[in-house]
Amino acid sequence: MPEHYDVIIIGTGAGGGTLAHRLAPSGKRILLLERGGYLPREPENWDSKEVFGRGRYTTDEQWRDKHGEEFTPHAQYFVGGNTKVYGAILFRLRERDFGEVAHYGGVSPAWPLSYEDFEPYYGEAERLYLVHGRAGEDPTEPPRSEPFPYPAVSHEPRIQRLHEDFEKTGHRPFHLPVGIDLDESDPEAGRCVRCAKFDGFPCLTDAKADAHVLCVRPALAYDNLTLRTHSKVARLETDTTGRSVTRVVVDRAGAEEAYSGDIVVVSCGAANSAALLLRSASDRHPKGLANSSDVVGRHYMAHLNSGVVAISQTPNPTKFQKTLGINDYYWGAEDSDLPLGHIQMLGKSDKNILRAGAPWFAPGFALDYMARHAIDFWITTEDLPHPDNRVTVDRQGQIHLAKTYLNTEPHERLLAKLQGLLGPLGCHDSSIPRWSVLDQQIPLAGIAHNCGTVRFGTDPADSALDVDCKAHDLDNLYVVDTSFFPSSSAVNPALTAIANALRVGDHLLERLGGRVDAGRRRDGSFERARTQTTHPHPTEPTEAGR
Repeated sequence: MPEHYDVIIIGTGAGGGTLAHRLAPSGKRILLLERGGYLPREPENWDSKEVFGRGRYTTDEQWRDKHGEEFTPHAQYFVGGNTKVYGAILFRLRERDFGEVAHYGGVSPAWPLSYEDFEPYYGEAERLYLVHGRAGEDPTEPPRSEPFPYPAVSHEPRIQRLHEDFEKTGHRPFHLPVGIDLDESDPEAGRCVRCAKFDGFPCLTDAKADAHVLCVRPALAYDNLTLRTHSKVARLETDTTGRSVTRVVVDRAGAEEAYSGDIVVVSCGAANSAALLLRSASDRHPKGLANSSDVVGRHYMAHLNSGVVAISQTPNPTKFQKTLGINDYYWGAEDSDLPLGHIQMLGKSDKNILRAGAPWFAPGFALDYMARHAIDFWITTEDLPHPDNRVTVDRQGQIHLAKTYLNTEPHERLLAKLQGLLGPLGCHDSSIPRWSVLDQQIPLAGIAHNCGTVRFGTDPADSALDVDCKAHDLDNLYVVDTSFFPSSSAVNPALTAIANALRVGDHLLERLGGRVDAGRRRDGSFERARTQTTHPHPTEPTEAGR
């Protein structure tokens, strides 16, 4: 008989890691499975040539595009998932994002729940993930029941000047909501050293608000929770009725193991969660597990993202650059009644990062100049769901990803808006060589913002999950990551994934009766599980997570 648990969580990122943190105090027996190991802490964490030039922490797994050509997805398989290297910009979806929205490329569908259903969990997610921000600056910010838990991260001088230049052009710049362990009022507090190796890098000081540091590590303080690394789930098997997952089959360092759980939660990321369900096809589920609606793997979304390197007329010595955002074009512009998207700062580029995006013949002196003068932007436009944009798996289990962007016009318009502002922002607007990475759209392999492949809804005919993220077709299977999104919005999805994990965690605690149990920490102390659903109490990061 397979080893049995009350809950099995597959994946340790923003969804699975946060859910483990929520359930750990319940006293229930929990198994947390991670296909990778711990990301090594080493000097190369902050080496841009290793991280960007050589892809040191990126998987060597191969997927195929719609033409059958192989590519390497920019995925990281470690405890904490992609949050180990994300930029930790933690936005709430805008209130209108939960409704139907018209775009140049089509219509973004409404969610089955409203912003109000997520709002208390957004607040709790911001506290748990140490979000720094300033309420009231962002013109599109949705209503808040409480301020940001930590003050905004200050701009360094060149970015403060950029902020002021944006204001002079009639824009309303704001401080980005950053998840970071930083206390600018006390040099002895916080782990952040305000370096240039934050966005896209692992954090050597554990200052980045990632799922490993803030959620998995504190959850492991409870003796009822077990983490097994290097454990890739091969498939899920059901009982003869097809209504319950009875076996989680794992390839653990080349050996097959099997586990069973009263509740099984898939949190592998939008592409891999869909792929796991498709690989788990059976006589009872011929299209794939939880896929009677035939939507599993479909409606893949991954934002239209571009990195824009503007060349400042004066040097830009900024180190921690990811502090400023612009949402003036989120819902449109004077010449556009339809949404365009969002602009934010990227981490500060250096010569090695620029070299990774430039052709081989780009001269080194030009890259040196660009690195010293670069101001780096990231622009995001909403991607739209379409059934033909999808994840499939072949007979060998390899992932195939078919993707056609359907909402390109607003992205081009947004890019033009930013390029038109370069002069007023103190940047060169025309003297940059054509081969430079002035604007470089993130390719298919850039899967960081992917979502939508196992969408939730109220109708089992056109959704795979119910509003609690339980599969319509099964009694004990949940999917808790960005797969559940019906639409992508145009802001980073991580905070919504985190908030949803807390929301579903409350549902699971109620289902399991964990609210009256006590979890015992490995040091022998006890902590009671949560006792309230609609108005959550704060969950402070434990000392182990800070």
